[in-house]
Amino acid sequence: MTPEILRRIKKPNILDYFNIRRPNTAPSHFEYINIPIQYNLEKSISNWISDHLKGRFFVGKTIYYDDNRNQLTEILKIGFEDPKELSYFTLACPLLKYK
Repeated sequence: MTPEILRRIKKPNILDYFNIRRPNTAPSHFEYINIPIQYNLEKSISNWISDHLKGRFFVGKTIYYDDNRNQLTEILKIGFEDPKELSYFTLACPLLKYK
């Protein structure tokens, strides 16, 4: 962890300390939301989640088949181990409010 992150954190998170908070692949037991990709949204969302939430999360690009348009599109898949954090994220994250 970088020193500026350590200064912002009042109470250290054990998941951050052992670098296991963000898995490399999407676990099947997480709760997910899919959003369209815009600019550098992946990094911005990861930073917002790290700063405002405590549990494990996944943020990654994936391919989605849209039945209505009959085409493949790339989306951003965001998942949380705790369903409460997914609810808080969808309500509080300012990055989701603007298109």
